[in-house]
Amino acid sequence: MAYKIPSHIKNILDKFQKVNFQIFIVGGAVRDLLMDKIVSDWDFTTDAKPDEILQLFQEGFLERSSQKGSTFGEPFYDNKFGTVGIPTTTAEIYEITTMRKEGTYKDYRHPDKVAWTNKIEEDLARRDFTVNAMALRAELSSKNQAFSFILIDPFHGQDDLENQLIKAVGDPNTRFQEDALRLIRAVRFATELEFGIDEKTLESIKKNAHLLREIAWERIRDELFKILGGVNPYMGIVTLREVGILQVILPELERCFGIKQEGPKHDRIYDIGEHSLLTLKECSSKDPLVRLAALLHDVGKPDTVATQNDGNVTFYNHDTVGGQIALKIAKRFNLSNKQTDKLYQLVRWHLFTVDENQTDSAIRRFIKNVGVENIEDMMAVRIGDRLGGGTQKAVSWRMEKFRQRIKEVLKKPFSIADLKVNGNDVMKTLNIKPGPKVGEILQKLFEEVLEDSSKNNRKYLLSKIKQV
Repeated sequence: MAYKIPSHIKNILDKFQKVNFQIFIVGGAVRDLLMDKIVSDWDFTTDAKPDEILQLFQEGFLERSSQKGSTFGEPFYDNKFGTVGIPTTTAEIYEITTMRKEGTYKDYRHPDKVAWTNKIEEDLARRDFTVNAMALRAELSSKNQAFSFILIDPFHGQDDLENQLIKAVGDPNTRFQEDALRLIRAVRFATELEFGIDEKTLESIKKNAHLLREIAWERIRDELFKILGGVNPYMGIVTLREVGILQVILPELERCFGIKQEGPKHDRIYDIGEHSLLTLKECSSKDPLVRLAALLHDVGKPDTVATQNDGNVTFYNHDTVGGQIALKIAKRFNLSNKQTDKLYQLVRWHLFTVDENQTDSAIRRFIKNVGVENIEDMMAVRIGDRLGGGTQKAVSWRMEKFRQRIKEVLKKPFSIADLKVNGNDVMKTLNIKPGPKVGEILQKLFEEVLEDSSKNNRKYLLSKIKQV
């Protein structure tokens, strides 16, 4: 098979070949090459030691662990795992790691001991899944200086690629007990690649799901967000639930299953959990944070159940309760302040009233609650909510008119400066000097006009100044 290796990658390989070091392309890059996909993440392993790699790349730096691609964090640097980062002109960082064997894992995440090796098979044996445990050995011809590549595949990853299976390398229990983050990574890879999960690997995930409690929430969050930001987040979350991981990382959502929310008048009856999954499936946004909000929008319902006489179930104030639960989840996953605020707003205010006849002041309150920057994301959650509840049409005519009203109000922003009276009018009417009271009166007038724009009348406001 001819592999599409860019020239700048061959230049890296060439540096090792010229000084007689072994060099291999490994990991997802090999998987993507075999699947004829564009490689976005190039990783290498070599028998050169970290200090020897740094002699070849003056711009390189020692990297503690492979956190490249983390949604939130920056890498830390030291020599524990033998990884050297190589910056590029395109702001990418290529990782070159010395081939290694690993000892026991006591924290379910990192090996206690690392030993260098010059055998690629030993290095591949420590990896997570067979489709990620292949290597391409680069060989430079002495005749024409052209590269040839030989596939090293001791665990039959190529077969699993063809069969579209995610399978653990060796004993799955051992792999997951070494690094419990692999439990959710298995689901993430299956979702991203649209693969199934090998039966033994699947059973092992179910058996070891509880080990995720030993993993830092930031690492779990990054994997969850990759699932939510992927091609089929719905199936990703469904799989997480089927294997018992959802119960560990989002118990607030798990408890929504089994609670029915529709009465006998509805053709289709979904419980809260099923509706939440379908809302995620139908959410039009590709932003993982917005998709998380869609998934959690009804998370407050289990705490707010009230049954009406007609058999329908109403969940009073579930948006308020859900907003508080969203804050707890955001804290657990260590979201940034900006992300926390957005998640809260999208969950807390998702029950907004859609009415094309609302006053300007009501529209402004909606905009203030949601935030101008979040309006379209809120609409995406609302559309998911509609379609996820069995509604056939994504947007009603009322929604269209409501969105038009929002655009109209945004075109004419209103502030105290737009009042038909000003501070001089207040001082003259009340015969007072400049001070805080002038601002307080203007603020009260402004709030009244927000409720009814027709009151922004100079004659009315001058008379109102005396009454405030």
